[in-house]
Amino acid sequence: MREETTATLRRDAIGLREVLFQSITAMAPAAAVAASIPSGAAFAGGSLPLAVLVALVACLFTASCVAELARELPAAGSVATYAARGLHPAIGFLVGWGYVFVETLVTPLLLLQLGFTTAGTLHEEWSSYPADLWWPCSLAGAAVIAVAGYLGIRASARFGTVLGVFEILVFLVFAIWLIGRAGDANTLSVFGASHTADGYSGISGVFAGSVYTVLAFAGFEAAAPLAEETRDPRRTMHRAVLGAALGIGLFYVVTTYAMTVYFGPDLFARFGASGAAFWEGVARTSFGLFRVLVFLAVVNSTIANANACANVSTRTAFALARIRVLPRLLATLHPRHRSPVAGIALQSVVAVGAVLGLGFAYDPVTAFLLLATVIVTVVVGVYIVVNLACAGYFLRAGREKLRPVRHLLFPLLGIAAFVPALLTAAGLPVFDFVTELTAPVSYAGPVVALRMAAGVVVLLILLRRHPERIAETARVHVEQPDAVTGRHDGTVRH
Repeated sequence: MREETTATLRRDAIGLREVLFQSITAMAPAAAVAASIPSGAAFAGGSLPLAVLVALVACLFTASCVAELARELPAAGSVATYAARGLHPAIGFLVGWGYVFVETLVTPLLLLQLGFTTAGTLHEEWSSYPADLWWPCSLAGAAVIAVAGYLGIRASARFGTVLGVFEILVFLVFAIWLIGRAGDANTLSVFGASHTADGYSGISGVFAGSVYTVLAFAGFEAAAPLAEETRDPRRTMHRAVLGAALGIGLFYVVTTYAMTVYFGPDLFARFGASGAAFWEGVARTSFGLFRVLVFLAVVNSTIANANACANVSTRTAFALARIRVLPRLLATLHPRHRSPVAGIALQSVVAVGAVLGLGFAYDPVTAFLLLATVIVTVVVGVYIVVNLACAGYFLRAGREKLRPVRHLLFPLLGIAAFVPALLTAAGLPVFDFVTELTAPVSYAGPVVALRMAAGVVVLLILLRRHPERIAETARVHVEQPDAVTGRHDGTVRH
């Protein structure tokens, strides 16, 4: 089928429900509950529910900033546009350059998790299944995500909605069952600091646990790049970003509380992401049906997360290619589905290449940790810049729009919350609970540095040869659909 290069994504294609679940599935709630959040138990112990609650409040500061900017600047460029308008177009370009890079890597990250999670579980059930035969599941997941993306945002977003509902329901039902089984062991003391792990007593343990838990919230901004395909984007984006952060944050609190009181607050410091002291392990020993459902929910979560982040990377790449700061080819849309087919093709190639290349060069778990470190380091850095952009934008907007608490205090608190998370993700031992990274995971730092250095070089070239393109990173195309092309038919001028 013939493809065309166009400046217009499909308008009014999706509504609040689909956009909300775009952010929800990008946060991978089931995978976060099962794998990410338990990492905080080594510090917070049985006070982990309090640590999760603290992380929720901290993340809401940044989510509020993203939501405010998404309402003011509904654009597929999302965080790049916010930084360009709130700080400077050059900063907007660098934010977009880094954000597209890491969001493209999220898909292979989740496909690796899909592969080793499925292979490991099948090997436990049937020892004849090779534990190292992980790659067929990863490739199958890549194919599913590529097809969903190719069919357009309606198909992709509805697919994500179905997956998101399933994983949330499974863990909520399991959590309620655990709370019931806990009986008299239910206690609000887990929302205090009396159950922290040895060596991290009191508030210090809660703080350390919350830093690791903050990282489980990454992805709440993923609705924003769908602004140009959403009905009533100003209102919808604001509600979706805040709703996802708040809703999934409360989901984390409930599920963590349930497992803590069931497992035992004073024993919870040894709870982890594998073995008997693990969500699937508890499900296996306590109730057989939930063992299968928890496994399916985690697998489901990896696919849903990869699908959502593929939407993010391809829409952000489209926005930057539309103004020609990335290759124009990435602005190619399918004539009927209006999906960014060139971006989807590149996303698929990168995903398969990274999964097979890194997975076999090291092993799928090590490759996962390497990619996760690269991704989280950049994404948390982007959150810090967006907080600054929120303050900058509303200071420039004038008194009629400026709200000191929302637009000045919240950005400051958001930065304060994410700086420790950035140091933790990068493995910089500023705090005693930060683990210094070892090779090959420590290669993440040089990879990020090289990527951003290349971005600076490209930026300098564009500023010298095509400064108007950098200025275009600040444009909101929903309001000015012919601003780039100079025409009304939507075709990009070559």
